[in-house]
Amino acid sequence: MRGTAEQAAVATASAEEVDKDKKRRRRQNRRSKQTLAGMPGGVCVSMDSVCGQPPEWPENWKGGGGGGGGKVRLQKASGVGFSSLPAMHINGEGDAGGMTAGFLAGGEICRSCPLPTSTSTEAPVDGTAPRNTAKMYFSPHWSDRAVEQAIEKGNAFKATFRVNAHNRLEAYCTIDGVPVDVLINGVAAQNRAIEGDIVAIMLDPVTSWTRLKGANMPSNPVLADDSNILSEAREVVGNKCAGKEQVDANCGCHTYYNGLSRCQFNENVGISEVAQSTAGNGHWSSDRKCINAPESSNAQTVEQGEAARALERICAMINSYPSKRPTGRVLSIIRMSPRRGTVIGFLASKKWLPEGEGYGNLVNGQVSKKNKHPASLFDEDYIQLTPTDPKFPKMIVAVISLPDSVKERLKNSDRTVDKELVAAQIDEWNEESLCPQAHVVHILGRGGEIEPQIGAILFENAICVANFSPESLACLPDIPWKVPVKEFETRHDLRNICTFTIDPSSAIDLDDALSVEQVSDEIFRVGVHVADVSYFVLPDTALDTEAQIRSTSVYILQHKLPMLPPKLSEEVGSLIPGADRLAFSIIWDIDCFGNIRDRWIGRSIIQSCCKLSYDLVQDIIDGSFDEDRVSLLGSLGPQLHDKFKWKDVFESLRSLHEISKKLRDIRFKGGALWLETAKLVFLFDECGTPYDSFLNERKESCSLVEEFMLLANRSVAEVISRAFPDCALLRRHPEPNLRKLKEFEAFCSKHGFELDTSSSGQLHLSLSKIREKLKNDPLLFDILISYASRPMQSATYFCTGNLKGRENDWAHYALSFPLYTHFTSPLRRYPDIIVHRTLSAILDAEDSYLKKKQNLLGAYNGEGSGSEIATRLFTGLYFDKGAAESEEGSQILSAAALKFKVPGTEVLAEVAAYCNERKLASRHAEDAGEKVYLWALLKKKEVLLSEARVLGLGPRFLSVYIHKLAIERRIYYDEVEGLTVEWFETTCTLVLDILRNKPFQRRGSPGKFRAIQDVALVLNPSELVVPEAEKKATGARCDTASLTSSGLAGDGEIYPTVFPLVLQHLSAVPVALHAIGGDDGRLDIGVRLYTCSYFW
Repeated sequence: MRGTAEQAAVATASAEEVDKDKKRRRRQNRRSKQTLAGMPGGVCVSMDSVCGQPPEWPENWKGGGGGGGGKVRLQKASGVGFSSLPAMHINGEGDAGGMTAGFLAGGEICRSCPLPTSTSTEAPVDGTAPRNTAKMYFSPHWSDRAVEQAIEKGNAFKATFRVNAHNRLEAYCTIDGVPVDVLINGVAAQNRAIEGDIVAIMLDPVTSWTRLKGANMPSNPVLADDSNILSEAREVVGNKCAGKEQVDANCGCHTYYNGLSRCQFNENVGISEVAQSTAGNGHWSSDRKCINAPESSNAQTVEQGEAARALERICAMINSYPSKRPTGRVLSIIRMSPRRGTVIGFLASKKWLPEGEGYGNLVNGQVSKKNKHPASLFDEDYIQLTPTDPKFPKMIVAVISLPDSVKERLKNSDRTVDKELVAAQIDEWNEESLCPQAHVVHILGRGGEIEPQIGAILFENAICVANFSPESLACLPDIPWKVPVKEFETRHDLRNICTFTIDPSSAIDLDDALSVEQVSDEIFRVGVHVADVSYFVLPDTALDTEAQIRSTSVYILQHKLPMLPPKLSEEVGSLIPGADRLAFSIIWDIDCFGNIRDRWIGRSIIQSCCKLSYDLVQDIIDGSFDEDRVSLLGSLGPQLHDKFKWKDVFESLRSLHEISKKLRDIRFKGGALWLETAKLVFLFDECGTPYDSFLNERKESCSLVEEFMLLANRSVAEVISRAFPDCALLRRHPEPNLRKLKEFEAFCSKHGFELDTSSSGQLHLSLSKIREKLKNDPLLFDILISYASRPMQSATYFCTGNLKGRENDWAHYALSFPLYTHFTSPLRRYPDIIVHRTLSAILDAEDSYLKKKQNLLGAYNGEGSGSEIATRLFTGLYFDKGAAESEEGSQILSAAALKFKVPGTEVLAEVAAYCNERKLASRHAEDAGEKVYLWALLKKKEVLLSEARVLGLGPRFLSVYIHKLAIERRIYYDEVEGLTVEWFETTCTLVLDILRNKPFQRRGSPGKFRAIQDVALVLNPSELVVPEAEKKATGARCDTASLTSSGLAGDGEIYPTVFPLVLQHLSAVPVALHAIGGDDGRLDIGVRLYTCSYFW
C-alpha cells in the first residue's frame, strides 16, 4: 500500500532525527561529565538539592492518548478551532535523546525526576509499577493532578514552549524568576509539544546541563531576520501614514505568537539575528532577574513556599555555573497552542523512499532493516504533509480524509498536488506515533501565486475572513443616515469650527480629525475629534461580539479585513467631509510655548470641511503648495465643503505644525525615545503585481498628526485611570531587555560611540549625538537604530486592576508617559471602543454629580464648545479625587459604569489579553504579507543586486543587512564544495576563497556538501562589462573593481567583489538576492555573495 510505505518513510525520517539527537546528547553528556568531574565536594550536582524532594509516583498517570485530564480542548482564537487532541508520550526505551543518561546517576534515579528505571512504556496507575504494553516512542504525559502537585512543590514548572526554527530539535522555555531559558533538546525531551503549547517541564540534573552557547565570547546586539521592528509604530502609519501614535510602536521588538520576546545568540562572534527562531549554532535567551519568591498573597501556602525555595536553589545553581544552561524535558501539555489548528503546508504525492527498498519495523525509535517489508503502522493509506513553518514537525494525513478532488488527483498520479498550499489542523499525536496526524481543511491554491499565499497567512494567524453575519449587519442604521435631533440637545455642536482629516490619499475609514482656533495672541484652542463608534456598537449585541472577535482591522498590502462592517467603518461612522458626524472631542488651550492651560472632553457633533492627504499637507508645510494651486486642481484635488475657504485650512495647518513642534520638543525633553527607520514601499502595476520598491522616509506631516493623537491618548488615559482605577484599559511598554541593552552599549563602545542607556531620554540623546557623528554614513546609523530596537519589548494592553499597587509598571517606556491608552482609532481597534464606553460613563457621572452640586460649585451652563471651557471635576485638567472617592461620587460612578456596561477587572483583563493576541497575529500577518510581495518582486526580477553590510560573522554563516530592502539575511558557507573557510576568532575576521590548484576532496558523503552557487553568484570577468565612463577615464586598463554585470537587475552599478574575500563586522559587500520556494516549498528571500574570479 502506498500509504503504508509513506507512513514508514515518515517514521523513518523521524527515527533518523531521533538517532542524530541521541548521538549528540551522548557526546554532550560525556562533555558535561568531564567538565563537572572536578567540582568541589560541596557543590550539588543533583536536582534534589535544587528542587527539593520529589513526590511519590504521580497518581493517575495518563497512558495512550491522554494528556493532562484526558483530552485537552483547544482555545479558539477565531472561528477556526478543534478539540480533543490526544496527549503526547515518550517511552524509556524510545529515549532517543539520551534522556536516561540525563536522569540517572550511578545507576540510580534522580529523585527529582520520578521516572522508572525499567523499560516499561506505561506510567504507573495508583502507585503501582509500570507495566509493559505495545511499543511507544514517547513517555506518557503526567495527569493534571500530578502536574499541579509537582508545580506546587517546585519539582516542575509551567512555561511556554518555543521552537528554534533553524533547528527544530532545540526548544526553549522561560521560567518566571529564572534568568536563563531552559533548553528542551531533542524529540524525546520535547515529548510531542508544539510551538506555543503551555507545558509543564522538569529540569535535568546539573550534570546534564549544556554549555551556554556564546558564553565567554564577545557578543553584540541581535538583529531580526526580515523583521519590521517598528510594526506597531507603523500601525497607524501603515493604515494611516507613518505617523499617528508612531512612537507607541518603538516598542516594536519582534514578539511572536505567544507574546514572548525571543532572542538568540550563536557561536558567531558579533551581531546575530533574532529571527523567529535561532540558528543551529544559537539559542534563545531572555534577560530576567532571579527572584527570591514568586508574587503571592499574604496567605502564602506551604506549596508556594516550596516552589519559591526551589527557584532560589535553581538561581543559586545558575549563578554558580554561569556558563551552563539548564536543560529539561516536557512532562505534560497543560494547554494546547491554537497554532495546532492553523497549519500551512504542502502535500507530497510521491513516496519518500525509492521503490522496492525495504524499511523494516521501527523499534525504539530506530529503523530495523532486517525485515525486507515496509512496516505497517496504520490500517489506512497516508500521505506526507510538510509544514511551511519550520518549527512544526512533518505530519501524516489520512488519504481518506482528503477532499474528493484531491483524492481523484492522487489516484490519477497528478503530481501538481505537490504544488498546492493546504491548510490543516493537527488531530492527534499519541505516544505510539513518531509524528502527528493531521487533516486538511482547505486547499488554498498554487504556492507560487500571491493570493494563495495571502490566504495561507490569514489562516495561519487565525484571522477572520468571513463576511459579517446578518445579525451584525442588522445592528446598523439605515442609509442614508442623519444625526438624530435628540443628539443636538445633549452634544456640543462644533460644526462652526474649521475641522479636517489628514490621512493617506486612499483611506476611506476616517476616524479622527483636527481643528485649531486662536483664542488670543498667546493661546490656541486645539481639538482632536474622534468618531463616536460606541454610539453604533452597543454592548452585548451581535455587532459588538463580532467586533470583539475580530479585535482589529488587518491591513495587508492590497488587502483589507475590517473589524467593523464597511457600512459603519466607511460610511456612517467615518468622518466624511461635508457630513454631520458624532464624535468624542478633546479640546486643549495651549500657549505659544506648548504648555497646556486647560482641557475639555465631551461628546460632540462635527463636520469635516475637507479630507487632506499626508503628501499634500507636507507640500503645504514646505511652502511648495498654496491656495491658488489647490484651486487649480479642481475635481482632481481635495474638495472643500461648507463655508470655509482654503485660506482657513492652510492657516490652521501652519498653526498646528508650529504647535506640534513645540509639543514634540517638550516630549523629548521629558525622556521620549525615537527609533524610526525608513519603511519599504512597493509600486504595483494595474494587475496588483509589484514591479519596484523604495524606502519611504518619514514626513513632518506624519509627526504633526502623531503629536496630537499621542496627546489625546495620554489625556484619556489620565481620565479613565483616575475615575476607574480598577477597570481602566491602558497600554504599557516595559523597560528594555537589560542584557541586550548592555550588549548594544558594548557594541557602540567597541566602535567608538558613547551610549547612555540609563533612561529612555538619555538613550535618545546619545543616539542623536551618534546621528550627527554619522551624518556622512546614514546607512550605519540606520543599522544602529535597528540594533537599538532589539532590546525593546512589546507594548501591551492591560487592566489597571491587575497591576494595582504597581503603578510604576503602567508606564510607557518609549513615550516616557506614566499613563497611556488607545482612544483615537475606534473604527479599527476594539480596545478603543472599550475606552470610549469608559469615557462615556465618566462624562455621564460628571454631569450627574455637577448637577447635584450646583449650589456648591456655582452655576453650570454646560457650554464648552465655542468660547469657554466649563470646569470639569473628572475630565478636566485637574482631577477632583475627593469628589470621585466621596460616597456620593462613588455611587454615581458605579451607576454610570453599569449604565454603559464598563467591563469589570476580570472581564477586562481577559479582553486585554485577547486583544494583545489578536494584535500580535495582525502584525505577523502584515509582516508576512510584505514578505510575500517582496518575494514576488524578486521572482519577477530573477536577480536583484545590492550593497549590504556585514552584521555577524562566524565559522558557519554570516549575517548581512540589505539597506535597499531593509532586511537582514544569512549566508551559510559551511560544507560548500570548492570553498575554503578560515575563521579567525580573535580578530573576528572571515576569509573565504575558492580552491584553485588541487582538486576538491573531502571525507564523507559527497552528497552532503552544497555547490558554491548556493553561496555565491560567481562570474568570470569575461561575463562582465566595463562602464563607458570608466573606459574613457582609464583607457584600456581593466580592473575588476570597475566591472559590473550586463544582465542583472539593480539600482545603479553594483560591482562584484573578488576572491579571496576578507570580511569583518560592518564590512560592505555586494550581494545578489533572489526568490526561493513557492510551488516547491516555503517561500523565502535568498541572498548570495556577488563575486567574480578568473579561476571559475
